[in-house]
Amino acid sequence: MRITVIKGTNMPLTDAIKSRVESKAVALGKLTKDFDPAAELKVEVGKSTKHHSKGPFYRAEFQLSVPGNDLRAVTEEENLYHAIGTARDQLRRQLKDYKNKLKDRSQRGGRPDKG
Repeated sequence: MRITVIKGTNMPLTDAIKSRVESKAVALGKLTKDFDPAAELKVEVGKSTKHHSKGPFYRAEFQLSVPGNDLRAVTEEENLYHAIGTARDQLRRQLKDYKNKLKDRSQRGGRPDKG
């Protein structure tokens, strides 16, 4: 899996934020080994608005492109690092569901013979 874009919105993108995103993406990389090298991850983190100071205004969005599907997770939290972790968890769940769907589809046989 390749991380193609890490984008910061309405705030500077620091090295600490980049390293947190990359460390959280490691768990997704383990699940996308079946799709390599076609799996691409795009991440956007930042503030939803420039003027709010209270409430869940930190936003994290993960978009994962795998062959046959695009998975997307968006979350807003009061802490940026929590938002990154929550979005990663949502995307991981979607990816597991998608892989199970593909596995079930491949294991499903044709119509049984009439006997």
